This record gives sequence, structure tokens and C-alpha cells, in this order.
Amino acid sequence: MSLFTTLLFQIDIEDKIKQAPNKGYEIGVFIGSMLPFIVLVLIAYAIYRYNKKKNQ
Repeated sequence: MSLFTTLLFQIDIEDKIKQAPNKGYEIGVFIGSMLPFIVLVLIAYAIYRYNKKKNQ
């Protein structure tokens, strides 16, 4: 499912990068597209660690 979502969002990112006025915009688009996934991974890891410590 996440692979499908990634492929779906990649099309929009490529279009935005093609229309980018400069390199700074491209970097911002890349960071903005990856940030939600990174935040979700960090939240999942924090929940995992909390539950692991709770069970020990």
C-alpha cells in the first residue's frame, strides 16, 4: 500500500520539480514530501519503544 502511495505522490513531485523556478524550490518540495513519512515513522518507533519498556 505504501509503495502505491509513494508512486502516486512521485508523479506530483516530478511535475512540481519540472516547473520549479530554481534549485531551492526543488529541495523544498523534496523535504516537504518526505517529512510526513519521517514523522509517522518516528511516532511508530516511539510507540514501539514505550510498549516494549512497559512489557519488561
